[in-house]
Amino acid sequence: MGIMESVTGNFTLPDKIQHLLHSNFLKNSTMDLNHYISQSLFHNSSLESAQVVFLSVGVIIVLGIVGEAFFRKTGVPDVIFLMIIGVIIGPVLGIVGTDTVFKIAPYFSALATIMILFGGGLSLNIKSVIYSAHFAFLIAFLGFALSVAVTSVIVVYGLGWNWPDAILIGVMVGGSSEAIVFGLIKTLRVSDKTKAILALESTITSIMSFIGAFFLFGQIQSDHFVFSSLGITVAKAVLTGVGLGLGVGIPWMYVASKITDAKYSYLLTLGILFMLFFFANLFGESGALTALIFGLVYGNKQIFSHRLKIKMDSISTDNSFYEHLAFLVRTFFFVFVGMLANFGQMGYIVFGISIGIALYFARIPAVRVSLTKSFSPFDRKVISYMLPRGLAPAVLSTIPLTLGLSHGKAYPQIIFVVIIVTMVIATITLKKAHKELPQEQ
Repeated sequence: MGIMESVTGNFTLPDKIQHLLHSNFLKNSTMDLNHYISQSLFHNSSLESAQVVFLSVGVIIVLGIVGEAFFRKTGVPDVIFLMIIGVIIGPVLGIVGTDTVFKIAPYFSALATIMILFGGGLSLNIKSVIYSAHFAFLIAFLGFALSVAVTSVIVVYGLGWNWPDAILIGVMVGGSSEAIVFGLIKTLRVSDKTKAILALESTITSIMSFIGAFFLFGQIQSDHFVFSSLGITVAKAVLTGVGLGLGVGIPWMYVASKITDAKYSYLLTLGILFMLFFFANLFGESGALTALIFGLVYGNKQIFSHRLKIKMDSISTDNSFYEHLAFLVRTFFFVFVGMLANFGQMGYIVFGISIGIALYFARIPAVRVSLTKSFSPFDRKVISYMLPRGLAPAVLSTIPLTLGLSHGKAYPQIIFVVIIVTMVIATITLKKAHKELPQEQ
């Protein structure tokens, strides 16, 4: 069974979430106060109100564009502002209820994953990817392992959880967010090789998070750990992602060149992407790697056609349609992540901050061991500081609650704080590195 398919398939999210939310989540005084504020200010407006929905959509789009412009000026990720807007819309004012957010979480997260990774693949240079792949894999595996280790130790000895549950939260926050990384690297003055390393690493670790988390979900539920099957699961996912991405991407770039009307080419490509996501899930891959490879092939049509000696009538290089669509999806996703926030226990906030700081110190040695002296000091710093968490942990944090696992309500609270802390650390350190750039080049 595919990874994202598992999220939307056998777990029957809506029924379990409604039961858990109505029995526990919505009974505390904070949620009652939020509900009262929402009713008073918006006169019983809800997600079903067309006026509120259209107003929210318009405001979010405007704020997304303003946030991106502010990011380019200051280096502060727009993601932080978008998540704060989500917190205001959801937990603070209660315009959109928590139960509604959890119901749509797996579907919206899946859409965000494939659109962001496809757009990221379009922007990568295949030559840089091939040249830097071994660096990306080394950083991904070392960084992921150290992140899981430090997080697990903090959770076991700090919160008193058992090792399987602690390792699970470590796997969730083990890798950097491709959604944030792809946005950051576009504005950084680093080499194409460094950009390719960061893009590949974030994708690899996100896939590792999904595979590892769902493997642990099954093991914890069955209370029987069999790690021998993990290697097979990983290999199957990688082969599926690469096979589908190349197997469909190469023929499609030829077919797309025959379509004279660009708007139909864009829409058909989008349709192919969605179908690829379905088949990736069917064959045991989350759809993340498939979307990235498909985008990489489509974005490097000239190189592939030349190498494979494929004659094509015309090759369009305008990817603005996908960039705009990916921007829209990304903007809404991080507002959506803010809606998932829950600040029920101060202790979880403290441990979320501790884990975020520990992830920063765990990443530095992984990068130092993995890179050679051929990288400039600035590029080394950028790779070391690129630790923001986002999409994968946000999605995965919602699953334990739906499965009825122990500490199910704690995962979203802790991980939301980890996401914020790692983004703040990345913002501060990258700005500091940029200030030192003139002395280094």
